Amino acid sequence: MLPAANLLADATSPYLLQHAHNPVHWRQWGPAALAEARERDRPILISIGYAACHWCHVMAHESFENEETAALMNKLFVNIKVDREERPDIDHIYMTALHALGEQGGWPLTMFLAPDGSPMFGGTYWPPEPRWGRPSFRQILHAVDKAWAEKRQALLSQGDNLKAFLAEMSAPKGGGAVGPDDLSAIAAAYLRQVDPVHGGLGAAPKFPNAPIFRFLWNEAFRASDQAAKAATRKLLVSLCQGGIYDHLGGGFARYSVDAEWHVPHFEKMLYDNAQIFELLALAHADAPDLLFAERAEETFGWLMREMRVGDKRRFAFAASQDADQAGGEGSYYTWTAEEIDAALGADSAAFKAAYDVRPEGNWEDRNVLRRTLARSGDGAAEARLAESREKLFALREKRPKPALDDKILADWNGLMIAALARAASFAFAPACLDAARRAFAFIDETLRDDQGRLVHAWRAGRVGAAGMLDDYASMARAALALFEATGERAYFGRAVVLVEEAQDRFGDADGSFFITARDAADLPAARPRHAHDGATPSGVGLIAEVFARLHHLTGEPRWRRDCERLIAAFAGGRETLAQSPLLLAAADFLERAAIVVVAGDPGDARATALAEVALASPDPAICLLRTVDGADWPETSPAHGRVPIDGAPAGYLCRGSTCSLPVTTAESLGALISRR
Repeated sequence: MLPAANLLADATSPYLLQHAHNPVHWRQWGPAALAEARERDRPILISIGYAACHWCHVMAHESFENEETAALMNKLFVNIKVDREERPDIDHIYMTALHALGEQGGWPLTMFLAPDGSPMFGGTYWPPEPRWGRPSFRQILHAVDKAWAEKRQALLSQGDNLKAFLAEMSAPKGGGAVGPDDLSAIAAAYLRQVDPVHGGLGAAPKFPNAPIFRFLWNEAFRASDQAAKAATRKLLVSLCQGGIYDHLGGGFARYSVDAEWHVPHFEKMLYDNAQIFELLALAHADAPDLLFAERAEETFGWLMREMRVGDKRRFAFAASQDADQAGGEGSYYTWTAEEIDAALGADSAAFKAAYDVRPEGNWEDRNVLRRTLARSGDGAAEARLAESREKLFALREKRPKPALDDKILADWNGLMIAALARAASFAFAPACLDAARRAFAFIDETLRDDQGRLVHAWRAGRVGAAGMLDDYASMARAALALFEATGERAYFGRAVVLVEEAQDRFGDADGSFFITARDAADLPAARPRHAHDGATPSGVGLIAEVFARLHHLTGEPRWRRDCERLIAAFAGGRETLAQSPLLLAAADFLERAAIVVVAGDPGDARATALAEVALASPDPAICLLRTVDGADWPETSPAHGRVPIDGAPAGYLCRGSTCSLPVTTAESLGALISRR
């Protein structure tokens, strides 16, 4: 049996290390903790959260740091802490079980398990004393212990039922192909949920829902749906001007507690910023907008300044920045009017008017900066506002900074690498591409286990959780983005290797994929399998896009077959298909994509100009393929047989085996793409 002590000190996760000095006898998830529960004949209390989670910190301070509460937990339960970012598979299993119990999900996730890990009962945050109509955490502990003593069989039966439900949820629900009518109906349903005033979906709390808007952006080009395009641009404008954006340091917070994007939960997640960055690039490519360009450049600055882990040559990006500081939630980011006056002097009035700074504060006696006055067109006035932001940023840098969760996650880095690689429409694109290259190399070389397999998490020289489907799919997608951005065949080769490894480790005979590898040994229920996008894209949606892109780049039938089988494996649950917007976008990509082939010497500036036209296309269903003379790709590829014209690099627009006549100017190629 494990010692009666807190055992988190040797964890790699910053979230677990935050709890290493709790009086709770925390264990890490694994066979040893389950064995202890069996030996003690005690239920398991599993607490799942993440380092930047505000309510996780609140519950920790109120309950897990309390000696009396900790003693009760230690007496009655085997207590396990899990970082949901390090073990999304475990989090998915128990969050699904909580939903099956009719409870609303969220973090901290607090579940009570049978000794074998079967879920029996759960919730999210419980206060230290009864309030808001909720019992106290200690009352919950006593109630579960009483039920374990007096109604054990009922609890175990519920656990068995929940495990059966989890197995049913993990079973594939095969169906037919996804067609245009499906896409249009789902897009229309999403558009009915759009907030026409403030942008985004629904009311408070409001999340960016980037996968949904990425699907709507795709619909804008598939179906010429101007409402879908307008909804996406409205969202981006609201995000860029609202308090959810850090107007001094760059970067977007996770969500807004109100419907106006005014007051965020202040944590900044790598995955949100990656997906928003890519949407900004697509929207700016479609209709250049100074607001989008500025926010993208500022966010890139934040990424390189705050999130880079490693040195200038070898680095990847950290998972998140915390919401909480010593002065309370948001104290790092917020200001009083007096602080603004003292810092800016004569420029204070203009800044306060532009950023909604009020004497009484616009949130809890302080001010969350948000841009409420549109750009005036007065260049001198905007320059003074920029100088004011720089002064305030310099002052803010002297405050205690939010904690950084510096673990490196392969899947989230893959999202950011792909976004950076596809930022061709921005003036600072070369810097983005260089960062994408370096981060990809770091992940591909460093996040490896002792068998050379990709892992999910890494921190301070130590490997964390094993690789999952999302990691392989996201990094394969990133490799293809780098291949198209650079023309370097090595990236293409890496994508193919990652996909084939994913098929071997996560694939099922019906063409679907599990989240966890076939040799995963510490799961408490059936291997989870789903295609639903949440705040982060599902690995299924990502790998479906990779299959479709590989098919169009190579012309190989196997990739089309794999993509079709994958979509069909998850298309049977028509009522839940809308929860998989990126799988839907991949289905369209498979049928609609066009390939721009640039033939010619890759060192020729004219070939580069042609390639840049394709890379800057706002239509997500455009692929780029380079060839020297049409002979360096197999016969199935659209690049085969495409040659320069009279010694000049030429561009072709291809769909399947049919290509346009060659053009030799960027303007002509741009016109071809626009007319397609």
